Amino acid sequence: MSRLSKLNASNPKVWVVIGVGLAGVLILAEVQRRRIKAKSCVKEDYGAFIERFELLPFAQPPPPAARLPLSGLTFAVNDNFDIKGYITGYGSADWKRTHEVAGKTAVVVTAMLRNGATCKGKTVMDELGSGILGQNKNYGTPINPQKPSHVPGGSSSGSAVAVAAQIVDFALGTDTIGCIRVPASFCGVLGFRPSHGAVSTIGVLPNSQSLDTVGVLASDPSVLHRVGHALLQLNQLEPKRTRRMIIADDLFQLSKVPPKKTVFVVSKAIEKLSGYQTPKHMNFGQYIASNVPSLKHFREESTNQQTGISTLRALSSAMLFLQRYEFKTNHGEWVKSVKPKLGPDVSNHVWSAINTTQENVKSLYKVRTEMRAALQSLLKDGGILVIPTVADPPFQINFKKGFPAEFHDRIYALLGIANMSGCCQVVIPVGKYDNCPTSVSLIASHGADKFLLDTVLDMYSSLQEEVNIISSSSSLPDTNGNMDAAELLKEKGNAAYKGRQWNKAVSYYTEAIKLDDTSAAYYSNRAAAYLELGCFQQAEEDCSKAISLDKKYVKAYLRRGTARESLLFYREALEDFRHALVLEPQNKVASTAEKRLRKLIS
Repeated sequence: MSRLSKLNASNPKVWVVIGVGLAGVLILAEVQRRRIKAKSCVKEDYGAFIERFELLPFAQPPPPAARLPLSGLTFAVNDNFDIKGYITGYGSADWKRTHEVAGKTAVVVTAMLRNGATCKGKTVMDELGSGILGQNKNYGTPINPQKPSHVPGGSSSGSAVAVAAQIVDFALGTDTIGCIRVPASFCGVLGFRPSHGAVSTIGVLPNSQSLDTVGVLASDPSVLHRVGHALLQLNQLEPKRTRRMIIADDLFQLSKVPPKKTVFVVSKAIEKLSGYQTPKHMNFGQYIASNVPSLKHFREESTNQQTGISTLRALSSAMLFLQRYEFKTNHGEWVKSVKPKLGPDVSNHVWSAINTTQENVKSLYKVRTEMRAALQSLLKDGGILVIPTVADPPFQINFKKGFPAEFHDRIYALLGIANMSGCCQVVIPVGKYDNCPTSVSLIASHGADKFLLDTVLDMYSSLQEEVNIISSSSSLPDTNGNMDAAELLKEKGNAAYKGRQWNKAVSYYTEAIKLDDTSAAYYSNRAAAYLELGCFQQAEEDCSKAISLDKKYVKAYLRRGTARESLLFYREALEDFRHALVLEPQNKVASTAEKRLRKLIS
């Protein structure tokens, strides 16, 4: 008799086999159910959270007392804030593995609960708070709701994503060298970096104490205003002041977003508001060069860069040296002993810090002191500096080429202003350009946090109205005019240029272009005048137009290369000079520039 014939209903072994089989099926089904649920949670949460939990707010006071100011709001926190009963993981599985459960909750988290908000969990951040892209090797990259194929920005990536996806009303993060402002810009939300030292960092893991701040991300200006007031324990009453908006024209030259999408929007919004002076324009880099003399120790010698731009590069160098020095002091021994697994961008930041030796530390703190004084002087009596938040749009997540040095030069030149002065800064989204979120930033002097938050709340609606107008309007077609008149205007422009009257030259060339927009020479000549004025973005645009009209116009390639190098777009500049060499192999200007840029990029 075969074995199968013995397995009848009266045999107990049959039921054991059937039971084991059913259990296996049920276990597999449960595993599959949990996998599906986990996937749906990740999709629902955009991968923003490391841990989900709920911390309930303090009890509301009995009537007739007013409701708590943050009542009904939900928030999340970066993984570098202590929450009692949870391990503060610092965005790193290795850090979490080697540290104990927190015994107390961070002061700022308790303050949010005391003011009526509910905490919903901890969010993903760049490991050790040391990246600006928002990618995390341990927990994955949170999905940018505004641009899912692109990075969300970091280090407060999960917090920005949770706000942009409207999972929470606001989020707390830290900003050391841009960790609130970059993800706010990339994800299209508001971001607030308070004045340095204005918010308690007790219970928050340090990165660099001289630069660290606890900041806020929100999608609604009224929420940002309420949270900012609670965070800073601000008084509601403050004397009204006339606001002086100062637009840093040279910094907008660094941005790839056209000024009509940023500067024009701000200017038009201010026109409709009371209590604002007509915006003033300035070259901010040159102002810093004149008022922060200690930066000369960090400036690289270059014969081709304008003083202002090279000064801003020096400022960002001093900032990075300071951050690396203090990070190494705080965490160097742990990094060396544990050798944590880090993503490429974060690894570069961390090991640069560990391997850096800073001899003259006092010079770093001197820069910080002079920057604070320079900004206090510039922004006194209601001054607010208007700058682009970042220079470049977010990279694609699967970007394989490695991030060019000029990307870091441009972004840190902008981020270093508030970092090294300790000023407060708010990021305001102003629509999209090339389908990516874009923003402007307002900076007020150290301690003027309430003034800045009130300003943002006051002008936000007007800004968004202008954004909508710009987005819906179509550009007017250009018209051609009399060719002879255009040539005459070009000659007048040439004469003004030779007489070093560059603004006048620009005006003449502009009038010529209005009459004839098919001449590459008119655009290229105007670009030459723009270069003399330091208007590098306009020069680049004119040269690109000239090249589109005449692909063999060598002067246009040379001038565009010069403009791009001044804007810190080194690789693009190198391509221009190489193209000029292809057209004119003996061109000495192109040859010299090509060698210089090859050395700089390598």
